[in-house]
Amino acid sequence: MAKESVKARQRKREQMVAHYAAKRAALKAAGDYAGLDKLPKNSSAVRLRNRCQLTGRPRGYLRHFGVCRLIFRDMALDGKIPGVRKASW
Repeated sequence: MAKESVKARQRKREQMVAHYAAKRAALKAAGDYAGLDKLPKNSSAVRLRNRCQLTGRPRGYLRHFGVCRLIFRDMALDGKIPGVRKASW
């Protein structure tokens, strides 16, 4: 499980990306790279990291479900994800 400070930093970056998205797109379209350079670094979408919504784990992330593989497996076995069940043949 990730530290609370790491999860808080990620949430802060997500808010900044959403806040500056329109301004960043306008500056990119205009080709104003000096203006882009003046924006906060954390407002860039490339600084985001896909993290599990429940644990904050950065690796083994499943985009479709928004959780890591460990939590996905637990939720699938408990029947909390509709349409997903353990394969058996």
